[in-house]
Amino acid sequence: MSISSINPVNGAIIKTYQEDTEALIDQKIDQVHQAWLSYKETDFQSRSKLLLQVSKLLIERKDQLAELMALEMGKPLKAGVAEVVKCASVCEYYAKNGAEFLADQIIKTSATKSYVSFQPIGVVLAIMPWNFPFWQVFRFFAPALIAGNCGVLKHSSGVTGCAIEIEKVIVDAGFPANVFKTLICSSKAIPKVIENPYIKAVTLTGSTEAGKKVAEQAGELIKKTVLELGGSDPYVILEDADLEKAAKICAEARLINNGQSCIAAKRFIVVKKVEEQFTQLFKAEMASKKTGDPLQNDTDLGPMARADLRDELHQQVLKSIEQGAKCILGGEIPSMEGDNAYYQPTILTHVKKGILAYDEEIFGPVAAIISAEDTEDAIRIANDTNFGLGAAVFTENAALAEDIARNKLAAGSCFVNEGVKSDPALPFGGINESGYGRELSMFGIHEFVNIKTVYIK
Repeated sequence: MSISSINPVNGAIIKTYQEDTEALIDQKIDQVHQAWLSYKETDFQSRSKLLLQVSKLLIERKDQLAELMALEMGKPLKAGVAEVVKCASVCEYYAKNGAEFLADQIIKTSATKSYVSFQPIGVVLAIMPWNFPFWQVFRFFAPALIAGNCGVLKHSSGVTGCAIEIEKVIVDAGFPANVFKTLICSSKAIPKVIENPYIKAVTLTGSTEAGKKVAEQAGELIKKTVLELGGSDPYVILEDADLEKAAKICAEARLINNGQSCIAAKRFIVVKKVEEQFTQLFKAEMASKKTGDPLQNDTDLGPMARADLRDELHQQVLKSIEQGAKCILGGEIPSMEGDNAYYQPTILTHVKKGILAYDEEIFGPVAAIISAEDTEDAIRIANDTNFGLGAAVFTENAALAEDIARNKLAAGSCFVNEGVKSDPALPFGGINESGYGRELSMFGIHEFVNIKTVYIK
């Protein structure tokens, strides 16, 4: 069996890879486990030096890696470079802070001495998607390996070239042999991989359905999981918001990564008093983005990752219109030569409960504008979802904004007057059908360690 990477600009096959056999997959996992037996004994200083070398190599290779992302999944070059730089930053962050996060914590009890120790658990399986082919991996890799774990990567088949380059960077940085391995296989192989006794935990970024399957199997085997799943992030625009600023941020937040991000803004809930004005400003911002070849530096919006995903998105748009939504921008597959996966920036208005664009996640450059009577109604609509990854609120009332973000919006991350984004220093993850567990920050590094109590009398 083979796996091919396909260019979404023209449908051309970039490269075909031979899938790993079941025996080879087992061999790779065994090699990683054997490497862990010695790697777990290395000190923080040694691991930190290696992470800093990874960071250095990523910066040196950022243009090459950005071009590979553009070819395999259509990410514009400038976005690809930014992604690689962010990967370098997360390696630096854990290189500088990992030892502090994992230092013993002394706890006063009736014991002569008692404390909590954080120890590595073994080999962690990472199941990662195509939309951020480097960032998704490195935000798992950096905390896992600074903690003394080792990693096995099952990347999305369409970005196999990226997966291979990630392993190459880690090897070239000088990490001990086999502490990190890429499996070249389809999703059909995942159950067998999870069953392998050397796999101690699983982290997955992907769809809610994929998360449910992995959680079910890992749960039966009593293996820890962290799941970062879908999202239908609400952006609440109140009547005292700076509408020009909000429209600009909202357009960027909707079109980030060609609209293909779990934390991309998806539902824009606007208080009726400013709905018309915001919609006009937002439409102008969305329409101003340049669609084109992701290999060109001035391209804002490239193609979607695959033509079938674009076609599914278009059907969601058509269904929403059939149910009563109005399309005021885009809504069409552009007439471009070749077998491509482009889709126009699209805005749907008059979106209400019962319309697909209200109820389901739309994973592409399509925005749904929902009208709210007032602030209370806007918060109600924002929380009327099965998801809970990110949320944002726009208002010039600082006290009200913080109260809404802290106490009213149900999500793992809530931002004020800014688009939702991940930061190495802040925990990242969701609630409800957006998953559980946290990545990044101190909380992310503690997900895959044995939090051990030591009690001495």
